[in-house]
Amino acid sequence: MDEAEYRQAAMPGGRLTDRIGVGVLTRLIDRDLVDDVLAETGRVEQRSRLLPARVVVYYMLGLCLFFGESYEEVMRLLVNGLRFLGTWRKEWVMPSTGAITQARQRLGAEPSRVLFERVAVPCAQQGTRGAWLGSRRLMAIDGFVLDVPDTDGMTRRSAAREA
Repeated sequence: MDEAEYRQAAMPGGRLTDRIGVGVLTRLIDRDLVDDVLAETGRVEQRSRLLPARVVVYYMLGLCLFFGESYEEVMRLLVNGLRFLGTWRKEWVMPSTGAITQARQRLGAEPSRVLFERVAVPCAQQGTRGAWLGSRRLMAIDGFVLDVPDTDGMTRRSAAREA
């Protein structure tokens, strides 16, 4: 699907909720943090690419945020959201699914792990009302589903857990 087809498939102006989702994502995890993580994990690009590593990180987060959507739709939502926020360069074009796959493979899992370790921290301070029961911090864990490839290693791990 080329960029013209993506534009035609999009609602005029896009849904506000989609833009809010990408906006919240980019506010909570700002580009400097993503750049720091990419540098720390040695994933900074040596040359300019169609799909920069920073965008791939936001794309992987978008897969979790928009978990019910196809890979192409998540990229469309991300690109439209970044355009709305003024952070998508005009010379960039909508990447193909093949380009997305290659970019994700190039990036690997390490940046996601490091980014998670940086942002998955308690928000409540000692004085935050409602966050404590006596000396114990109250917590809730929100879940999401993440599809993983059906490889021999994953099958063995899954079988070992079920036994």
